[in-house]
Amino acid sequence: MKSDVIEVSSRDDRIEDALKLTERVAAYNELSPKNVLHLRLLAEETMCLVRAITEDLRGQFWIVNNKDNYELHLTARTSVDPLQREKLLSASFSGKNEAHRGFIGKIRAFFEPMEGVYVPLAAVPGDVDADLTWSMSTYQLQVQQAMEQKQDGATEAWDELEKSVLAHLADDVKVSINGFDVEMIVYKKLS
Repeated sequence: MKSDVIEVSSRDDRIEDALKLTERVAAYNELSPKNVLHLRLLAEETMCLVRAITEDLRGQFWIVNNKDNYELHLTARTSVDPLQREKLLSASFSGKNEAHRGFIGKIRAFFEPMEGVYVPLAAVPGDVDADLTWSMSTYQLQVQQAMEQKQDGATEAWDELEKSVLAHLADDVKVSINGFDVEMIVYKKLS
């Protein structure tokens, strides 16, 4: 079931509306107090990202649930022109990590792309029109492997994951970009 879709912005009180929507979804689905808390915390963290990512982010927020599986959706338009998109795609295969380090930085890179950014993405090489997707669970595995191999920066990346509410509560977070549209989906199974 899909909730109402509401407008959110990093500049006004619409973020509070997203939290109220989350509480209505929790009440409608008669979630336990613990699950209500988890869903609200995930929504709060998602909305905190809206504030942290950019000064003027305008987008839409909604929740989809199918039985115990919940998805918190945040979509926005970004200023990624085709040239920036091509650079983001090519950087995703280059292995360079010049900017946007860490968990939150990887998500921010989709909303505020910068030249030289490395974001591990899944896409069809050479297909500039393909969706680009970043997954928290894949990133966690990459950081874990980097820790095992004692790579530079791995400890800092692991520490940031350990501090993240999203990394602890969400089953996964996926961020994708298609043209000028960016979508972040937070996945959580509540039993």
